[in-house]
Amino acid sequence: MVQDVALAEQVRTGFGLRLSTMEPVTSGADQHARLWLAQTADGARYAVKLSGSGTPAGLAVTAYLAEQGVPGVAAPLRADDGRLSLDHDGRRLSVVPWVSDQRALDGPMTGAHWRAYGEVLAAVHEVPVSDELSRLLPAGGAAYPSIVTATRAMAARLRDPDPADLVDPLVAELAGVWSAVADRLGVLIREVERRAVDQRDRPGSNVVCHGDPHLGNLLLGAHGRVWLIDWDDAVLAPPECDLMFVLGGVLAFAPITAEQQQAVLAGYGRTDVDPVRLAWFLAVRALDDLSDWTRQAVDLDAEAADRDRAARIVRGLVSPMGLVTLADAALHDSDRRL
Repeated sequence: MVQDVALAEQVRTGFGLRLSTMEPVTSGADQHARLWLAQTADGARYAVKLSGSGTPAGLAVTAYLAEQGVPGVAAPLRADDGRLSLDHDGRRLSVVPWVSDQRALDGPMTGAHWRAYGEVLAAVHEVPVSDELSRLLPAGGAAYPSIVTATRAMAARLRDPDPADLVDPLVAELAGVWSAVADRLGVLIREVERRAVDQRDRPGSNVVCHGDPHLGNLLLGAHGRVWLIDWDDAVLAPPECDLMFVLGGVLAFAPITAEQQQAVLAGYGRTDVDPVRLAWFLAVRALDDLSDWTRQAVDLDAEAADRDRAARIVRGLVSPMGLVTLADAALHDSDRRL
């Protein structure tokens, strides 16, 4: 059944697809996007997406990577006028073939899947950077000043919360969480700022990076095939910007074992990872995730289910296997290597 008739009509007129069904997909974490699994009468399935943030760079990247023959990347459909997206009530409307129902987070990932994961990352990092991508893609980690500012602002808010807000159980709980990790956050902030100049000066080539290639953005297929989806955070950066999701551990609820890491690296085919750079990217990501998910959890106007989910993620971030802990350890380890 098609509930959003106006959207389906624009897909028909703009992309030439007559949709028979559109089912909303709610597993994504992007608050500014809406996604549907759409199907045509002949059974072909597509991901129909409305994006309200970021830029069209992700669509340009996937189109380019597919043209370059990179495996595991689904090329977006072009509209009748050649564009990769159309405007729909101020949002970008895009259509991509639906390649799999099976998320890597839901498993099971075989050894072949882990190796293919590394092969896809390697193929992405090896493509030549076109002039268009150089113009469109931001530098990985370039947003660290705003991330640091947001983290400091959230720390100040929870250090001295409005008494009325403390009536809310989640606000009270997270104020305690931030108090307990205040020292570690102080270290992360100082090290991110201190090492930022060093990151620019360290030798290393910038490549096309997905920017967010965790298992939630990986789909599984038969015979060990994988697809990397959701390229909205694509950047130009050293490979460590992507490899931290394998080597650093980003999702506390889905840790990657040493054996799985080796399978990814076997597919990737390189071992010259810079631990100092890896630690910096981990620290930036830790601050970004913690401040943003906390912001969502303490938003008293948000839906209770969304706030609860955000709070669970915050708890995971500061857990012994969480990203805040892992980033702190990586910084200390990299200090010993300097």
